[in-house]
Amino acid sequence: MLQWTITFLVIALIAAVLGFGGIAAGAASIAKIVFVVFLILFGVNLIRGLLSKG
Repeated sequence: MLQWTITFLVIALIAAVLGFGGIAAGAASIAKIVFVVFLILFGVNLIRGLLSKG
């Protein structure tokens, strides 16, 4: 999932450099959403792992 975030971030950067502001903003917002989902799932799995070991 982190790879998707990096992919959308790279797309946003390339689009911004080329002057496509709308595409850059859209890709950046998608990257933010995917990154937040990644952080939530990572936290849930980390807590589950710590609780199951004990």
